[in-house]
Amino acid sequence: MGRLQGKVCLITGAASGIGLATARRFVEEGAKVMLSDIHEQALADAAQTLNGDVATARHDVVDDAQWSAVLDQVNSRWGRLDVLVNSAGIGLPGTIETQTDEEWDQTIAINLTAVMKGTRKGIAAMKASGGGSIINVASIEGILGEPLVMAYNASKGGVRIFSKSAAKLCALEGYNIRVNCMCPGFVETAMVRDAVASMEPAMAEAFTAKVLASIPMGRMAQPEEIANGILFLASDESSFMTGADLIIDGGHTA
Repeated sequence: MGRLQGKVCLITGAASGIGLATARRFVEEGAKVMLSDIHEQALADAAQTLNGDVATARHDVVDDAQWSAVLDQVNSRWGRLDVLVNSAGIGLPGTIETQTDEEWDQTIAINLTAVMKGTRKGIAAMKASGGGSIINVASIEGILGEPLVMAYNASKGGVRIFSKSAAKLCALEGYNIRVNCMCPGFVETAMVRDAVASMEPAMAEAFTAKVLASIPMGRMAQPEEIANGILFLASDESSFMTGADLIIDGGHTA
């Protein structure tokens, strides 16, 4: 029996990076998985690489109505929701002096407000089916300050404290729903590569050197290494964890 045998899971941002790596691990462990993402073609391509009971849905996580539509699809296909992974996110570089209001608003909307919407919808769905596990992908950038990603820092810090609030409510109300955060360090994903590529060459070089120097293990993580942690939080192995941050960062925060 797999570690998620028969569990019904929804993963946002599942077309690439941590989301796709998580979907792959979940399927390997026996889960039924709905992959959602705003990038439809990439999502379809990703689903083709998975050998299991999977489905896909175009999903703009900022849109409350689309959350309802995706969860309706999950319920119609499998009848319940056991695990929700809020993995969709963006990273727009910018300091307090250079980040625009539009970039701030977009980052907060996708990285924080959408996680709140998904968690709220997920709790309602899981209450109807007797419980479950919600994993919100935050970041060590929600713990440490990084001058070059000011809005990202704020959004991921918000995800952490919001998740603790939701977790305590669910526990105190006896919902049998756990809410935890995965806090990765720097991971070799397209989002990180694109963020670095958008910087001026000298800034990008300095930023990369600074990041690698701050990681005692001397490298960035692979998406699969973060997915393994999310798998643990989704499984019954983490049954006494809620309101917690699971940090996987190569020793960065140490």
